[in-house]
Amino acid sequence: MSTMTATEQDAATAVAQLIGYLETGDVPEGLFAPDVFLDFTPPVWRLQAGDVAGLLAIRRNGHPCPGKVTVSRVEPTSRGFTMELEERWEDSGEHWYCREMIRADVEGATITDMAVYCTGDWDEAQQRSHAAQVTLLRA
Repeated sequence: MSTMTATEQDAATAVAQLIGYLETGDVPEGLFAPDVFLDFTPPVWRLQAGDVAGLLAIRRNGHPCPGKVTVSRVEPTSRGFTMELEERWEDSGEHWYCREMIRADVEGATITDMAVYCTGDWDEAQQRSHAAQVTLLRA
């Protein structure tokens, strides 16, 4: 028997579908509201979209290739969820990496509003430089 509320179950469904989309590029039907609002903040920039086509275009321009998502934390909120994750993907023979925090509002299991904060995409040279200069306390 689940102890999650209906809202938490909807958020969990949206999280699972969002991860699937991030890894494959395939958008599950109903994942995003037609008028979804995206506020995307990479380093030293900010982009916004007010519909699914705009959101997908921002994603495609930044991450055109499928990859692997590793989620380190998901927290339900009164309106949806927050999620901390890492993405790894390959593009043009190079391995890339980024970290992101996402805050999403949901209605049912449909994302209506989403803010994404991203470290920016690290190429292999940036990853090597970071590993040589920093010892992380937690992976």
